[in-house]
Amino acid sequence: MTNVVDDKTIVREYFNATGFDRWRRIYGDGEVNKVQLDIRKGHQKTVDTVMTWLQEDETLPGLSVCDAGCGVGSLSLPLAATGAKVFASDISAKMVEEAETRAQATLSPEQVPNFQVSDLQDLSGRYHTVICLDVLIHYPQADAAEMIAHLSSLAESRLLLSFAPKTLCYSLLKQVGSLFPGPSKATRAYLHAEKDVVTILESLGWTIQRRAMHKTQFYFSRLLEATR
Repeated sequence: MTNVVDDKTIVREYFNATGFDRWRRIYGDGEVNKVQLDIRKGHQKTVDTVMTWLQEDETLPGLSVCDAGCGVGSLSLPLAATGAKVFASDISAKMVEEAETRAQATLSPEQVPNFQVSDLQDLSGRYHTVICLDVLIHYPQADAAEMIAHLSSLAESRLLLSFAPKTLCYSLLKQVGSLFPGPSKATRAYLHAEKDVVTILESLGWTIQRRAMHKTQFYFSRLLEATR
């Protein structure tokens, strides 16, 4: 498990430092550069799809939902606004602090999610729905498999995951991007083959119900909904 410790340390330190300022802007509504705006729009597409899927089921009020890797609350806050009982966590203390600040500014006191600083594998509890968006890109396949298995153990009925899919096109884009390192790319980026993620989920007793693909010029993410 050496890699996962190294990757967790890198992710934690990045999102508590330079990464926090960058991604707080991207996941906000202020002025950003063209690349950041493109990523913002792509991520919002993923969030909007999750909200649409959950709202279609008409069960959100009172539903227990775990938002694992909540960032600054892009999903947690709109979920909580519907009346869902949201437990939100992130490996970065600064991200959690920002999410809580945004929640207190926009939600009623009874709607504010239960926030916690935690990496995925330290989460506990049982929730009707567990959601993990755009987190697995920071971890290699073997470690991601363990994280998915742990998230599965927390979910009673539904598990939603998004990840950067491993295809020839995106693998080439990743190689090109690696030629231009910078402070905004301080974390490793891992692509995951969709068939591998599906195999993991099915081995844990899940059935894939819905799929979506969201892509912009600089953002690409496969979203899977699994139920049992």
